[in-house]
Amino acid sequence: MKVINIKHAAAALVIGVAASAHAEGELNVLTWEGYTDPSFVEPFTEATGCAVTPTYVGSNDEYPAKLAGGGGVYDLVSPSVDTTTILMKAGLVEEIDVSRIGQWDNIYEQFRNHVGVNYEGGVYGVPFTWGSIPFMYRADRFDQAPDSIASFWEDESLSGTISLWDDKTNIYIVARLLFGTDVDVYNLSDDQLAAVRDKLIALKPHIRKFWSTAGELVNLYANGEVTISNTWGGYQSSLLAEQDIEMVEFIPVEKADGWADAWQIVKGSPNADCAYAWLDYATSSGGQCGVVGVTGYSGSNPVVLRECLDEATFEALNQADFKYIDGLVLWEEPARVDAYINTWNAIKAAQ
Repeated sequence: MKVINIKHAAAALVIGVAASAHAEGELNVLTWEGYTDPSFVEPFTEATGCAVTPTYVGSNDEYPAKLAGGGGVYDLVSPSVDTTTILMKAGLVEEIDVSRIGQWDNIYEQFRNHVGVNYEGGVYGVPFTWGSIPFMYRADRFDQAPDSIASFWEDESLSGTISLWDDKTNIYIVARLLFGTDVDVYNLSDDQLAAVRDKLIALKPHIRKFWSTAGELVNLYANGEVTISNTWGGYQSSLLAEQDIEMVEFIPVEKADGWADAWQIVKGSPNADCAYAWLDYATSSGGQCGVVGVTGYSGSNPVVLRECLDEATFEALNQADFKYIDGLVLWEEPARVDAYINTWNAIKAAQ
C-alpha cells in the first residue's frame, strides 16, 4: 500500500462549511483520534456556533460499554460498521433523517446500503471514512520485506519488537492464518476460537506491547521499541514520516481487514440541531477534505473529495475504484460477539 501524507495540503483546502442552519450549542463526541481535528472543526464551529468536545476511544468495544454505562454524556459517536449494529440493536442510537444531510446521495452506495448503516427500514449511521488494517514495519530494520504474519511466530529476530492493536479484530487475521482466507471469520466455532486464542497466547512472550491509540504506537516506533505491527492504514505511518521514520505498509497473504466508520446520534441527545449540522458538514467538502487530509484515510464522498485531491492522490486513496475495498475482508458484527470479546480478553489475561 502506498503511504500518503496529504495532511497539510488538504487541511489548507478546507475553505467552506456546509450550508447548515446556525444551530449554536455544543457537541460531546465519542470518537477516534483525527476525526475532530481543530483544522476542520474550527471552521465548523465558527459557521454554526456548535462547539465540539471530543473523547477518544482506542477500540470499538469502548463504544457500547461507555454508552451503556451512561450514554447521555455523548451526542455523537463514530464506531466502525461491526459495532454500529450493536448500538442499533441495543437502542442506544437514533434513526437519522437523511433529508437533513445535503450530500447523502453522493456517499458511496456500498456504504449507504451496508448492514452497519441500515436497521429495520431506517438509517442509523452516516458513513464518514474507510480503509484497511494492514501491517507495517520500519524500513531500516528489515533486509527482506515480510509477506505473512506467520513470521511473527517463525522469525526469532522479531521477538520483543512486535506490537498488536488492543482489539478483538486480531482474531480475524489469525483465523485466516490457521484456517485459510476463505474462512468466515465472523462465525467461528468454539474450537476455532480456542485455536486462535492458543495461537495468540503463544505469541505473547514476543509482543512488546498491545497498542491502544495512534499516538501510543507512533511513540513505540519512534523510541525504537517496535519494528512491526498492524496499523490504521495510512495514519500512523504518515505521523512517523513527519519524524523522518520511513515506514512500509503491506497487506499480508492472509489478506487485510477492511473497515468503515459511521457517525451515529446517541439516543436522547439534547443537541440534535448541532448533531445534524455536524453530519451535514462531515459529508461535505469541509469535513471530508479535512479528515482525509489529517488521517490519510479514504473518505465516504468521492464527489466532494475531488475538490481537494489531485488525480494521483484520489487514485492512490482508492477513491476512483471501489474494487479495492471489495478485495478486503470488510468488518461485520460477529454472530457471537460476546464469545469473541471473551476470547480476546482471555488472550490479554494469559500469563
